[in-house]
Amino acid sequence: MRIILISYSAQGFALLHRVCERAGHTPVAYLHARSLRPGEPTRSGAGDVVGEIVDALPNGMDLLIPGRKSMLPHILAGYQADLIVCYGLPWKLPPAALRSTNLGAVNVHTSMLPKYRGPIPVNWAIRNGDKEIGVSIHWMESEFDSGGILAQEAGIALGDDVAPRLLWEEVDRYIERLLPRALSLAEAGSPGTPQEERSATYAGWMEPAFSQIDWNTTREEIHNQVRAIRFGSSGRSGPVATVADRRLRVLRTSLQPADGVKVTCGDGSVWITESVPVADSES
Repeated sequence: MRIILISYSAQGFALLHRVCERAGHTPVAYLHARSLRPGEPTRSGAGDVVGEIVDALPNGMDLLIPGRKSMLPHILAGYQADLIVCYGLPWKLPPAALRSTNLGAVNVHTSMLPKYRGPIPVNWAIRNGDKEIGVSIHWMESEFDSGGILAQEAGIALGDDVAPRLLWEEVDRYIERLLPRALSLAEAGSPGTPQEERSATYAGWMEPAFSQIDWNTTREEIHNQVRAIRFGSSGRSGPVATVADRRLRVLRTSLQPADGVKVTCGDGSVWITESVPVADSES
């Protein structure tokens, strides 16, 4: 099959490209979203990411970086591709774009669908205290992460201190194992296993209040709030809290007695083991 690849980084493209070629298929173009939503300003750091993708771009490969999605169906159709394979796109592709290839589009999603549809499933799994996540590869439809499932596997552990690099390396290993199976089924025209709509949940962007700690909530909620924000920022940030009249950005907490500041929550205590003062510019 001729395949258009969509991903979030040079590493993501390299993974998809390698797996597709090993399965006997030919990537014909790359597509990358520079903004979180079509038509919005380019997100911070996107230039560096695009530079890394360009540096690693295979000879002769086109890189598409659209600012809006209205022209996507026409651009994608020009490649006369059989399939789109997506891993890491915050945009919702229009139905005409999904029909721009012979077979449609499949997506790699880091949850056990229909649980945690949406852009940040791992963050929500950590926020909710889940012990593991999985990987689902499914047909793309007009609604986020709702199409038939072609391949799916659970078992990626979420420890108390989730290290992003190690977790994404494990996700990549799952993709290398699952994607060839999904491609084979897609090529054969399989509709996949329908998702149970009544079990669907959505993992959208966190609400603004999530960046502030409310000490009246439960100790586990606060601990998982810190874990989720730390994961999403690769350990560089955390929610803001007031402790003894000081404004702190909480980077790490413990549910067990530990060296640090003990704080009373709605149902017990939590220990702040790592924090930084909130800068004056953030106040």
